[in-house]
Amino acid sequence: MLQKGAGHLIPEFMATTTIDQADRLKELGTAPIWRILLKYSLPAVVGTVISAIYNIIDSIVIGHAIDDPNVVAGIAVTFPVMNLATALGMLIGAGAATRVSIVLGQNDKKMAEMILGNCVILSVGIGLLYVTAFAIFLTPILTIFGASPNSLPYAREFLMWVLPGMVLMNITFSYNNVMRASGYPGKAMYTNMIGAGMNVILAPLFLFVFKWGIRGAAIATDISMLVTAFFVMGHFFNKKNTLHFVKGTFRLHWKIIAGVLYIGMAPFLINVAGSAINAIVNNTLLKYGGDNAIASIVVFNRFATIFVFIIIGICQGMQPIIGYNYGSKRYNRLFRTLLLGACTAVVITTIGTLVGQFAPKPIAKMFMQNEEQIAVAVNCLKIVTLAFWMVGFQIVATNFFQALGKAGISVFLSLTRQIIFMIPLLLFLPGMWGLDGVWGAFPISDAAATFVSAGMLVWQIKKIRHKAN
Repeated sequence: MLQKGAGHLIPEFMATTTIDQADRLKELGTAPIWRILLKYSLPAVVGTVISAIYNIIDSIVIGHAIDDPNVVAGIAVTFPVMNLATALGMLIGAGAATRVSIVLGQNDKKMAEMILGNCVILSVGIGLLYVTAFAIFLTPILTIFGASPNSLPYAREFLMWVLPGMVLMNITFSYNNVMRASGYPGKAMYTNMIGAGMNVILAPLFLFVFKWGIRGAAIATDISMLVTAFFVMGHFFNKKNTLHFVKGTFRLHWKIIAGVLYIGMAPFLINVAGSAINAIVNNTLLKYGGDNAIASIVVFNRFATIFVFIIIGICQGMQPIIGYNYGSKRYNRLFRTLLLGACTAVVITTIGTLVGQFAPKPIAKMFMQNEEQIAVAVNCLKIVTLAFWMVGFQIVATNFFQALGKAGISVFLSLTRQIIFMIPLLLFLPGMWGLDGVWGAFPISDAAATFVSAGMLVWQIKKIRHKAN
């Protein structure tokens, strides 16, 4: 009965859009789960991995183009600042994509267009505010995040040049998610491919040929972001697409903004917490291992980024399927999507654990030249990846609650790892085991957070089943 009732929504929707556009949305509730998840997740995975290449290419090129081991540590202390900028992008992008999926599942195309228009003003306004604030207070911010006198000049130069591009990145991230949620996963993938492809070409050119130093990597990123932003925004100015900008939707409606920010608060707080953790980790590493230890975290972060971004891509593919089927009360499809996504994620992070345990040295050599730094990075990888295989499940569980619009639970699960478990471990373990204690805090918090997520997920599934009956 639930499916039949939901099915009656489609003809009404077709009155305001084309048959092809309606079919794009209808397949979210009717196509085989494995096929629709593959269709939406594969482009998202490619897109997110390509996005990760921005930073990975910068780190590899900088580490080999500039013959100073302090430059790697300088890049490391920029992570928390860039995470804060990314967090503000996710605050809007993740919230907008989830709300669009849910309202389309409820056959409310007009509301989806209102969300689209409101988020333009929100993205630009927030972007300009944080770029201005970071530019004014950059030196004290970097010092708080663990910059030493040796690494601070590199970190400051890179961020001063890359900050303008972060506004463009936030716009791209926000509307790339909405593009995927409104039925264009393949196009969302190509959007990211364009920017990453340009960065792969421009970064080595600016550093090795033009000899622009660390600012060359930042300028390459800025140019790539500019081109990508034009491409993704062009999609929403095309009236032939399922969702597009409509006159009158650019006036801010506080109820719409509140709904977007409420859902986007989960990934926002995850990244803010991540920045706080990075600050604590960097300062603890500076105390127990110096700049070489901080440089080692670059290796782990870039290595882990590949696997985590694959899972984020899977979650982005799951999000419109879960949101649509939750909105249209097709709960069995929702559960099958969750199971398939979680199993795939665990396989991926298990591969990450095996690589980290058995091939840490080749990974370290990709990012650094100094043998002393490489030895520290190898030890780091061997310890921090011990429980990395659990991370995939934890990420999927957290994003499942976000896709349902339950931001509070999603935020709680995110904070269990980074705040509730990680911070106490970082304060306690290094006093016993020194630098190894810092590394050991990672797998212990991963395992603890996974068990909490599993318990919350079982509780939510039972609650939905009870509601369905």
